[in-house]
Amino acid sequence: MATVHFELSLMAVALLLTPSSSIAADRSSGTKGNQHVNGVVGAIVDTSSRIGKEEIVAMEIAKEDLYRYSNQTLILHVKDTDQRKPIRAALAGMDLINTQVQAILGPQTWEEVSLIADICTKNQIPIFSFADTTPEWTTEKWPFLLGASHDNFAQMKAIAAIVQSWDWHQVTVIHEDVGSWTNGVMPYLHDSLRKIGAEVSQFVGLSSFASSDSLSRELINLKREQCRVFVVHMSLPLAVRLFEMAKKLKMMEKDYVWITTHHITSLVHSINASIISSMQGIVGVKSYFSETGTRFQDFSSRFRKRFRRENPEDENNEPGVYAVQAYDAIWTIARALKGSIRRNQELLEKVLQTDFPGLSGKVQFSNHKMAPTQMFQIINVVGKRYRELGFWSSGLGFSETIGKHATYSPLMNDLEQVLWPGGPRYTPRGWTELTREKPLLVGVPAKSGYKEYVKVEYDRSGKAASFDGLAIEIFNATVRRLPFYLPYEFVAFDDISYDKLVGQIGKEFDAVVGDVAIVASRYSHVEFSHPFSETGLMLVVPARSSNKAWSFIKPFTKSMWASITVITIYNGFVVWLIERHAHPELRGSILHQIGVMLWLSFNTLFSLQGGKLHSNLSRMSVVVWLFVALVVIQTYTANLTSMLTVQRLEPTVTSVEELLKSNAVVGYCSGSYLEKYLVEVLRFPRNNVKHYGSAEEYAQAFNKKEIAAAFIGTPLAKIFLAKFCKKFIAAGPTFNIGGFGFAFPRGSPLLASINEALLKVSENGTLVQLENNFIGVLKKCQDKEEENPSLSPNGFRALFIITVGTSTIALVIYIFCIASSFSGLTTIRSLMFIIIKHWCYQSKRFSRRVSNVESLGNSSPQHAPYQLSQV
Repeated sequence: MATVHFELSLMAVALLLTPSSSIAADRSSGTKGNQHVNGVVGAIVDTSSRIGKEEIVAMEIAKEDLYRYSNQTLILHVKDTDQRKPIRAALAGMDLINTQVQAILGPQTWEEVSLIADICTKNQIPIFSFADTTPEWTTEKWPFLLGASHDNFAQMKAIAAIVQSWDWHQVTVIHEDVGSWTNGVMPYLHDSLRKIGAEVSQFVGLSSFASSDSLSRELINLKREQCRVFVVHMSLPLAVRLFEMAKKLKMMEKDYVWITTHHITSLVHSINASIISSMQGIVGVKSYFSETGTRFQDFSSRFRKRFRRENPEDENNEPGVYAVQAYDAIWTIARALKGSIRRNQELLEKVLQTDFPGLSGKVQFSNHKMAPTQMFQIINVVGKRYRELGFWSSGLGFSETIGKHATYSPLMNDLEQVLWPGGPRYTPRGWTELTREKPLLVGVPAKSGYKEYVKVEYDRSGKAASFDGLAIEIFNATVRRLPFYLPYEFVAFDDISYDKLVGQIGKEFDAVVGDVAIVASRYSHVEFSHPFSETGLMLVVPARSSNKAWSFIKPFTKSMWASITVITIYNGFVVWLIERHAHPELRGSILHQIGVMLWLSFNTLFSLQGGKLHSNLSRMSVVVWLFVALVVIQTYTANLTSMLTVQRLEPTVTSVEELLKSNAVVGYCSGSYLEKYLVEVLRFPRNNVKHYGSAEEYAQAFNKKEIAAAFIGTPLAKIFLAKFCKKFIAAGPTFNIGGFGFAFPRGSPLLASINEALLKVSENGTLVQLENNFIGVLKKCQDKEEENPSLSPNGFRALFIITVGTSTIALVIYIFCIASSFSGLTTIRSLMFIIIKHWCYQSKRFSRRVSNVESLGNSSPQHAPYQLSQV
């Protein structure tokens, strides 16, 4: 910095000593014959540029209007500069200070402003900067620096909205390699695009002095890339050269998209017809200011006349945003100079309090800068002029008109039809297909421990010769389902780190295919397709034979055992109630009767030899229950035999909490994200976490007692359990972690098509078929684990209903038989009881006959007793 100040001092001395300096002549102007001067203002303008020409004419008109409307007289000293040589602006500023100006307008670039701001602050002279970029820290360092142009950073949101409207995901930014533009504006564009899901594929910086060969080389390189959406942010002279070269290289034709920032678009009205022919189809964001109202119409009319007179070589003479900004800046200074100004500090304070409607919009300062622009015009270059498509407003979106009755949309599809380069009316895709000369380079993890997913084989020279596995075949099937031709080439990646592999996307690889997990930490570098495998993280532990001490209860579920118990007791109660009057042993104390009833219930369940029954009702109930009991007992026996024959396994560790309490060492599969998950989420000590790369390594670690458990992604865990299904088992819940997916650069135009094709592969059954081919052996072990489940009451529902219903009918009939002996019944109920009583009488007669037969049986050995087995 000291060197720069020294050079400034030397050049200032040279300027003072050499009147015939190389700096352009002073264009001072004033009102002759008027001795009442209200102020002296200096301006630093590049008179060779269109912006400078418009600013000079606008400031002269503003000075005339001041005298006409407020009788104020300003002396305006204009110094010529060159934007390509900022040091000349600094020398011009020093010259103006020596001229005793009260304020300085301009220059146009931040490089020029930064050299003058320090000098003006030391001399307490306000400087009105027309540069777009004004860093926040300048207020404290240079309090006399004021931003006189509206902040246009919001235009980057407008550009992002245009990109979002047409569903483009990648953008190439071509900008002029100027420090203030690169560091000040580009981050805003990058962030705005990220918010709508688009990425900048690359930034291409071009020098202001770039030769035709240099422009040609850069454009040819861009033509070889897939991205066809270009955002151009540079000065108009460089942009004109860029588009002329692009037209020669046939990059202003079908499928190309060019979007320009306001630095170009706000000057498109000044471009000659011969030049604008090379810009056909461009969509641009233009700074908006109202062109209605008598005040602007008067200004515009006078501006065109004066500009045509002073610049006859220019074809177009309409005023742009730079002209109205310069006009408003003169009025701002004049309003502040009203009254007595003793020192420039007072002038600065009055400028900061400015608040009036100008031609460019509301003129008001906040933090030493003009209020930012919140509205832009969207234009489309067609023919010899441009078409106004509509407007974009910050926070509202696109609209065809402005005002109270305007309707807004977040997308510009509702505006007028865009005519893209090459004349097509359809929307360009935004990217081009790859060619055989430059196929898609797909990285593949060569050291995957699970060959079922990724298998790389090498030839004798050590070069990867073939790629196989489930992930590889799914990608092949997905590409075949794309609606366009996509050449690709697999490239082996020999490092074991999957994070490093993913980090090479956009550098060494265009995509990555393999057993690559979808995790949030990797989204800062890449984007993933939909998962093509199951998601989750499983806890795998050694297995042991299950405890058989209680194996006898496993054939039935708990609900089944409960159902059997309830039905048995119910049937026993019915039999006991009916038979208690015929058997003295069924009577007695309450405890005695309960014991007898329970014994009677379960005796009929486990033995087919029951006691003597004297009632047909109890016999009916017992016969049905014996049939049901026979079916239940036989089913129980068969299922228990099967369970005891097949070996059952159970985990040695059942939960993560058990591992943490025992301070156990655990393993994890490939992926540093798993180590982070185990340490930070599951709270394992970092020293207790070890990495293993394959199923065999896990098995060896378990055998050597190095680890007590392993955390493996669900797809790989199933492969591991398939290989060692008799030794290991999954335990605990499955943790929610993303599955495997294909990785692409952020904003890749291929991703949407890949996802659609992957869904087709899944829906037509190809994915299931491929899984069966590579990991179908898993189902065998899974089927074994699901054999012989415990039986529930659902399979015996009909039998249970029959036996319970039979016992209930017997109970109801018995109750009616008892109740038939009571009087006071109605005619209908009496008739019913007569029928039931007759049935009961016949039943008793039959019972007495049975008793006689049994008595004979007791005296005659050849007659067997009529027991329950004879019913």
